[in-house]
Amino acid sequence: MSPGETIETERLFMRPPSSKDFETLHGIFSDPTTMSFWPVPFAEDDTRRWISRSLNDHAESGFGRQPVILKSSGEVIGDCGIVRAEVAGEPEYDLGYVIHHPFWGNGYAVEAAEACKHHAVERLGIRRLVANMPVNHTASERVAQKIGMRWEKTFRNRRNRNIETHLYAFESNPGL
Repeated sequence: MSPGETIETERLFMRPPSSKDFETLHGIFSDPTTMSFWPVPFAEDDTRRWISRSLNDHAESGFGRQPVILKSSGEVIGDCGIVRAEVAGEPEYDLGYVIHHPFWGNGYAVEAAEACKHHAVERLGIRRLVANMPVNHTASERVAQKIGMRWEKTFRNRRNRNIETHLYAFESNPGL
């Protein structure tokens, strides 16, 4: 994905973030319900770092986390995307998704994650994606399953309070 490229679905689009997204994203990332499976909700500096890292990721590699926006209203409802990260001690392409709690239960996370997975495989040539979530985050686990990811293992996540975490993975078959 070149910097600035959007990913579209039937109801959503995703694009690299900008500094203009700060207030909306901070409202999502600082919400205790939305971020209940993260170590802590974001402080303002955390949101600024998230935007900065996402912008750097897009500039350096052409992909990263990005705001998820409802086409019908233009409202930012979360984020989704891929980052290079160490997950369970291995370098991986990590697919992540956060949807603001007022929008839970509408299939937006599945729609966004599937579009990012498809984009990663078809446009970026990424053959392996992972997603990780606390073992009690069943909604996130269902998203991974619905987009064709399979449980690979459970591990203690150093980046998230050392809690038990499921690792799901998707590996595309380059011959198909």
